[in-house]
Amino acid sequence: MNMKSTRRTAATAATLAALTLGGTLASTAPASAATTAGAYNGKCGAGYYVQDWTEIRDSARKIIGTVYVAYSRETQQHCAVLVRTNPGTRMFMEVTLDTAPSSGKPERDYGSFSSYAGPVYLDTSDFNAQCLEWSGTVDIYYNSVQGLCS
Repeated sequence: MNMKSTRRTAATAATLAALTLGGTLASTAPASAATTAGAYNGKCGAGYYVQDWTEIRDSARKIIGTVYVAYSRETQQHCAVLVRTNPGTRMFMEVTLDTAPSSGKPERDYGSFSSYAGPVYLDTSDFNAQCLEWSGTVDIYYNSVQGLCS
């Protein structure tokens, strides 16, 4: 190998090492606030802002989940999502969003989830609703709220 080839090989190796180290540092950086467990984290999508929330507590009064209700001025829809405080083992979860008086057509997502249920969306302009009603279930623990009344 000549001197020019040796320098090129050394430079290539140094560049690859820097890229590898940079990728390692990027992949081991702590999660940003945008992915905090138990937080809303924009799960309804762009343009939705949280209007209200309801906590779900277990028998020891510990918060095990939160139902977030969000609204988009652009789509004129409400959204609800239930987020567990400590994601983990899959368990039964349900989130429901309806109007009050009841539309008879609640939006619901339920099943076995590890971190959140939903989002579910409801266009309240289709109903003569005065309020929203939302609820959430984590395992056997439930909470329901009627609010955001016009």
